[in-house]
Amino acid sequence: METPHPFRDASQPAERHCAVFDTALGAFGIAWRDEAVSMVLRPLLDREATVTELQWQSAAEVAPPPWPEFVAHAVAAMRALLEGRGGAEADLRGVPLDWAGIGQFERRVYEAARDVAFGHTCTYEELAQAMGSPGAARAVDVALARNPWPLIVPCHRIVAGGGRLGGAGAPGGPVTKHKLLAIEAAGVARAGAPGPQDIRTRR
Repeated sequence: METPHPFRDASQPAERHCAVFDTALGAFGIAWRDEAVSMVLRPLLDREATVTELQWQSAAEVAPPPWPEFVAHAVAAMRALLEGRGGAEADLRGVPLDWAGIGQFERRVYEAARDVAFGHTCTYEELAQAMGSPGAARAVDVALARNPWPLIVPCHRIVAGGGRLGGAGAPGGPVTKHKLLAIEAAGVARAGAPGPQDIRTRR
């Protein structure tokens, strides 16, 4: 479990940066502060809109490559995921996250969601149970709808019961969620592995 910047001099302002990168689903944005990712922005109407929103939310200017190693790794893994490539190429679990401003419950939700494997899903209630908070499915849904790190924290893999996708409050809504699950399902099928109907985590 990463802890952001435990030894940074608090008197020094954090270094903020952001970048835009192309993927199979369009231009995504990523922002980081010091040595941890602070947000991921899904594609907006066009690249210009994505850049404008990213700069506004991150309070940073767009940085050209080369990027820090952890950012380059996150970008490469997100691109691989969106191309339906699982395994080590799309493994985002080691990407350091900036937890500043994230509540204790939300952090538990996001850390648990990161354990849901590529090509697999679980329900909000199952994630709540995995966290040791049975009955907190609604609170889990609300936390995931506010997820600052789409893909790195794979909120698209957490679904409602009864075959419903849920997550309508999340950026992009159920349409984006369906696209992401379809991409992963196709990747799993190409690899000849069990499909997303199998609920599995890395725990």
